Amino acid sequence: MRDYELMLIISPTLETEAEEEVLGKALKIIEGNGGAVEKSDKWGKKRLAYPIRKFEDGSYHVVKFKGEKETVAELDRVMGITDQVLRSMIVKRPLAKG
Repeated sequence: MRDYELMLIISPTLETEAEEEVLGKALKIIEGNGGAVEKSDKWGKKRLAYPIRKFEDGSYHVVKFKGEKETVAELDRVMGITDQVLRSMIVKRPLAKG
């Protein structure tokens, strides 16, 4: 398994419960495909560099997880078609030196 990091920018108009549902959907995909969530951080609402779908702000979430490439592909696909997600990005984390 590789180390990955998922960054989500979620619509700022969602209530806290709906926002947690979207994040829960991502976590369920990771764990359902044999991955493991290491850490999930909510950065809160931040100003976007440019408007996305007419939104000036977005709610940022960062999830560090371990998974296989199939997990990443499915997560990317589902986050791409989820209306409440303005942007998502998955990157490989560098291997720990040691």
